[in-house]
Amino acid sequence: MKDVSSVPDAWLRLALAPGVGNTSLIRLLTAFGSPEAVLASGRAALTTHLSRAQCDALLAEPDAAQLDAAHAWLAQPGNSLMTLADADYPKTLLEIADPPAMLYCKGRRSLLSQPCLGIVGSRNATPQGVRDAEAFAQALSDAGLTIVSGLALGIDAAAHRGGLAGAGSSVAIIGTGLDRIYPARNKALAHRLAESGLIVSEFALGTPPLPGHFPRRNRLISGLSRGVLVVEAAPNSGSLITARVATEQGREVFAIPGSIHSPLARGCHTLIKQGAKLVESAADILDELAWQQRLTPPVLREDRPQGECLAAYPLRVQPEAPSDPVLDALDGAPTTPDTLAQRTGLTLDALSAKLLTLELDGRIASLPGGRYQKIH
Repeated sequence: MKDVSSVPDAWLRLALAPGVGNTSLIRLLTAFGSPEAVLASGRAALTTHLSRAQCDALLAEPDAAQLDAAHAWLAQPGNSLMTLADADYPKTLLEIADPPAMLYCKGRRSLLSQPCLGIVGSRNATPQGVRDAEAFAQALSDAGLTIVSGLALGIDAAAHRGGLAGAGSSVAIIGTGLDRIYPARNKALAHRLAESGLIVSEFALGTPPLPGHFPRRNRLISGLSRGVLVVEAAPNSGSLITARVATEQGREVFAIPGSIHSPLARGCHTLIKQGAKLVESAADILDELAWQQRLTPPVLREDRPQGECLAAYPLRVQPEAPSDPVLDALDGAPTTPDTLAQRTGLTLDALSAKLLTLELDGRIASLPGGRYQKIH
């Protein structure tokens, strides 16, 4: 972790100047060479790069309370401010069109220099989608890739859990200040990331969850990564924005296919039509990336409980489950009880009891609209 005294006030003053965004900061640093040189410049020099309001904000005395709060935050273990001038600034971000001038970091910032893979998807994910995201993330993490996502509910949270469970750990890129946890339901996960992984934001401390900030953080998820995997996504979702930005940045895009009847599969199918790589296992991704490190199936690791979802691992030995007529009737697509009754010949009362048992056993999931889906 960087010592607080090594973080010049000049960087913090730039970070805390209201109305001076990242694009303006990059323009100023390119023109003047350093934050000290920027602040030492007169209004005449700055007006060629900034608006009058931005010049006023930059030349004004910094808010003492904000500056003190930033230094107090940096004094806490695990907290640091990464700048473009730092030797460990990730080279992958220098390749994108608008790299962040500064990154607030909480946790193991060395993870930003490791090979990464982004995993994104729907906040309203299906149980199968959550299991797939966690399993793929765990497998890819065990192969040595650090999993990057956005700490949202659903697929993002599952990807972080899987990444933390593997050897490569996980990085969360968030759209608020690092002194805020959003959404609140991911508080426990955020603490785990701060302890064993990393949380990163380009936004100043105290920044609330504004809608426009989340598309901006998406460019960092893809920018840090060698590729981006989309697990489940509705049409026009934020995950498709991340995939589009990844393509623009020259990153690989991967997508898991789903049922043609599932709305959350349509975004993935659109990506596949547009050239994304269809993947069925973590090995498909590793092959596409020409990744040499072998997968380490968790059944061979002593530090991991048995019985975890291993769908992302290409090879494994499983005991054959006994045949069940209701499970056999579920072909992978969300299915209504009426359709299942026709396929199985069971009455709706008998079918309801069977569905409840299978759901309690974790073998199927109930979906919105009264439909059911088999969990692999």
